[in-house]
Amino acid sequence: MAHTISEKSGIACLLLMLLVAIPGLHRFYAGKVGTGLLFLITLGGFGLWWLIDLIFLVTGTFTDAEGRPIKLSK
Repeated sequence: MAHTISEKSGIACLLLMLLVAIPGLHRFYAGKVGTGLLFLITLGGFGLWWLIDLIFLVTGTFTDAEGRPIKLSK
């Protein structure tokens, strides 16, 4: 069964990643509270996790808490 697309905005998620000084806010937006806290505590896995999330978001493989992909365009 194919996953449906998340209702979360990929553009909003991207802007939270790039423009907001709070690391992990994009993960809270996606509903991933646990990993959002880890992201915050480790400052984005010392930058590496942030880069991985950015790549996932741009390629369309970043998901919300229910496993649905968050796309930059609908």
